[in-house]
Amino acid sequence: MSTVRKVGVVGWGAIGRVVGTALAQGRVTGAELVCVVDHRPLGGATPAPQVAFEEALERCDLVVEAAGQGVVREWGERVLASGTDLLIASTGALTDDDLAKRLLAAGPGRVYFTGGAVGGLDLLQAVRSLGPLEGVRLTTTKLPSTLEQPWMSQDLLTRMRTATGPVEVMSGTAREVPARFPKSTNVAASVALAVGDLDAVRVQVVADPAAHRTRHVIEASGPHGAYRFEMEHVPDADNPATSQVVPYAVLRSLAAIAGRTGQIL
Repeated sequence: MSTVRKVGVVGWGAIGRVVGTALAQGRVTGAELVCVVDHRPLGGATPAPQVAFEEALERCDLVVEAAGQGVVREWGERVLASGTDLLIASTGALTDDDLAKRLLAAGPGRVYFTGGAVGGLDLLQAVRSLGPLEGVRLTTTKLPSTLEQPWMSQDLLTRMRTATGPVEVMSGTAREVPARFPKSTNVAASVALAVGDLDAVRVQVVADPAAHRTRHVIEASGPHGAYRFEMEHVPDADNPATSQVVPYAVLRSLAAIAGRTGQIL
């Protein structure tokens, strides 16, 4: 394998554009952008050729998924089976136990995940080695308009649209919530990956018209300690359902995969 990772970015949206542009500008040592995959014709607006997924697998040794859970379901195993590594941003796809097991067992390509908009996952993963965590809870608060879903009742939509304060939109496990909010709650699956149990993480989704910053609060405890992490992010201007920081978390993950020294792992 080349010492320079040849990277293909899947999805040229709020995340993919930032990641792909940074790669094209040489801002990730040891990695270069060689192609872009998107279901829309981009008309030469990308700094690398737009190609079909099959061709991307021939050009790349690392694919960055920045296009949603459906791409992980449809292409994840094929990417890994081709010998190409895969960095997943849409961790919500891993709430499907069967898919998660197949991806982790697939190869010879390797699968990686980015923490996205939440921190503390490395510590939770380390603590888990000491024993199971108890009482793990994630509370995500966003603007109401970013949380609207086709399955919602008219009553709930009305309460969200007319709210003057916080409104609970859904409460459930990290297995249940990302499936209902496929573009807004990948963080729940990321916390569950760190904890090692989808059903152990309780998730509360809150709509708040005053939430001009997206807020995530993780609380966990166990026999070896208690932990609380709180993050507030500016939403992406083009896609308020995701936080502005997410593509930079992907770039950090890319730098670690490419072997940049000085990384906190």
